[in-house]
Amino acid sequence: MSAYRREIKPWEELTIIDDYMFKLVMRHKRFCKRLIEKILNIKIRDIKYLEEEKSLKLKYDSKGIRLDVYVEGDETIYDIEMQVRDYGDQELAQRTRYYQSMIDVDSLARGALYKELRSSIIIFLCPFELFDRNRHIYTFRNICIEDKSLELNDGATKIFLSSKGTANDISPDVRAFLDYMNGLPATDDFIKEIDACITETKTNHEERVSYMTYEMKMREAHDDGRAEGRAEGRAEGRAEGRAEGERNADLRTAKRMLAKNKSIEEIIELVNLSREEVEKLALQK
Repeated sequence: MSAYRREIKPWEELTIIDDYMFKLVMRHKRFCKRLIEKILNIKIRDIKYLEEEKSLKLKYDSKGIRLDVYVEGDETIYDIEMQVRDYGDQELAQRTRYYQSMIDVDSLARGALYKELRSSIIIFLCPFELFDRNRHIYTFRNICIEDKSLELNDGATKIFLSSKGTANDISPDVRAFLDYMNGLPATDDFIKEIDACITETKTNHEERVSYMTYEMKMREAHDDGRAEGRAEGRAEGRAEGRAEGERNADLRTAKRMLAKNKSIEEIIELVNLSREEVEKLALQK
């Protein structure tokens, strides 16, 4: 069976497209604020971190999400996600829809009326091709199909940035960041600052230990599930074969992670199970 396994890089090899390092860099307000400004070509007075790596969950049996960068600036909420894994255009689109709903419900949960919902912009940074249009940037808002000049103005915007685009559709500043995502050398002052931040972060002993702890937990969750699955596979007999044993390992890993309240996103990145299979397991909790 060909199975996806989330590769956990050595600390020294992390780059801006690695989720863990991206979050560390975006903790610095100067980088987070300037990146938003460059992508949207706007100026923001200030940003406030609503929560670092915020987790949103509607109720105990709902599907939760974990946001990479969740900030507020000038009455707008910004969610920036480094989407390293290519789930396909359809699932990425549905992810933004779900993220949007969770962000809105979180705002309402804090006492806002519908008319008080703040504008929100979800930005997905993707180091792969999108939508087969060769663009770097794709901006989506709700418009009227019958009259495309009429916009719903519900305050919801979703932006996808592809580092593999070829069109001349972005500013040199944004292009420099996307090139950096592709592993090219830093070419302007902003990217050089980010690169220097990553280099300095890698010398930070506390951050290194935190990453090693994270890496250990990820491996333990996966290895424990695989070990139990292999034992069960042996008990069920050799006739079921190695593929069945691998599947049992993934099922057990998923169940263990669900028991620890891990999100479905975290689980499907670690095991070779479909979203539907993991959601079915979640309903059986």
